[in-house]
Amino acid sequence: MEMIKDIEAHTDYIRSLIIHPTLPYVLSSSDDKLIKLWDWEKDWICSKVFEGHQHYVMQAAFDPNDLNTFASASLDGTIKIWNVDSGSLDFTLDAHSKGINCIEYFMAGDKPFLISGSDDYTAKVWDYETKCCVQKLEGHTHNVTATSVHPQLPIIITCSEDGTVRVWDKTSYRLDNTLAYGLERVWTAAYMKDSSKVVFGCDKGTIVVKISGSNGSDSADV
Repeated sequence: MEMIKDIEAHTDYIRSLIIHPTLPYVLSSSDDKLIKLWDWEKDWICSKVFEGHQHYVMQAAFDPNDLNTFASASLDGTIKIWNVDSGSLDFTLDAHSKGINCIEYFMAGDKPFLISGSDDYTAKVWDYETKCCVQKLEGHTHNVTATSVHPQLPIIITCSEDGTVRVWDKTSYRLDNTLAYGLERVWTAAYMKDSSKVVFGCDKGTIVVKISGSNGSDSADV
């Protein structure tokens, strides 16, 4: 449990850290509007700085189909797609009318998509090859704080400051279930490996939920 490195990385709060799937890289995104790439095999040097967002950068995600590419989400309402090697911006999506809190790549069938969650109370699914929004997930009554596509089950989960979790069909985007546990705002979701259990982090605690059935029915163990 010894600390091996202490890095003065950003001049404002750090919102997310993302580890590259195959290379010794970590991406950090910050309220200083910057994204930085760190190489731990080179004593954690900052090898790239990605500039372009006009507000806090809330999250980044590597493209699993092109590991030289990543997406970033910002409170400026845009999604930006970046090239790791060149450090350049590939393109920008004017994605939401308010800030974006989260972003994730996922596959549906053999087609790649992005999903983003926003302070405009919606999540959106993007075909980033055509740069088009293919679906808007509506129903939350407050900011969408986290989106998560289950690695095994055919579902998408959205979390919100309205205190609910919504479970959506990954193919039809139909709302299967709305879960509420009285723990106030829901901030994050994580999956247990090789399990149908999902963990939600809320203002008032953490809950473990077992998602079962094709319609997203649930049972919960606290």
